[in-house]
Amino acid sequence: MKHVVSAKNIMLGATGLAVLSALSGCQSHQEEQKPEGANKFLVVEQQTSGKYVIIEEMPTTGPSRAIIRETDQNGTVRERVLTEAEMKTLADQEYKKMQEGKSELNAEPHGEGMGLAGTILAAAGGALLGNMIGNALMNNKNVQRHQDVSNRSAYHQSAGAGGASSTANSGKKSFFGNKSASSTSSSSSYGG
Repeated sequence: MKHVVSAKNIMLGATGLAVLSALSGCQSHQEEQKPEGANKFLVVEQQTSGKYVIIEEMPTTGPSRAIIRETDQNGTVRERVLTEAEMKTLADQEYKKMQEGKSELNAEPHGEGMGLAGTILAAAGGALLGNMIGNALMNNKNVQRHQDVSNRSAYHQSAGAGGASSTANSGKKSFFGNKSASSTSSSSSYGG
């Protein structure tokens, strides 16, 4: 049996491979972007100073929410749940104060923890108020310092310590077997 290879067959095969490679590139780019804007589940604990720290943080596929642990004057620990709408209201109020220069997020951290609204904004501002505000918060050195001081969760510690290195080391193999390089610049190719 004779196999006939024509330029048309080669062209169709090469085009198919290029499309598959482009689509897998778009998919991996979307997977990398999703965790940053993912909704958050937080457990926030009030300290004896009255300030709040995050003791647990994790991304969630459901709506953002937080459990707030507060100790009353009798030493009784009470937990309450903040819904996404309540968290968004607190974060929005704190962001407006931040823009006016009246938020503790504008200054250097003084001790561990901060107010509840500042804690919520620092931890989940992008998920609650959108990526533009999240990016503005991430580029603010004081906000980053407050996050580091107020967030004790293992998720935050691992995301902060290995953010750049984990992205570099987790290169995905493309269809052709080589590792795809990740880049911080964006380009528009094939809708990805």
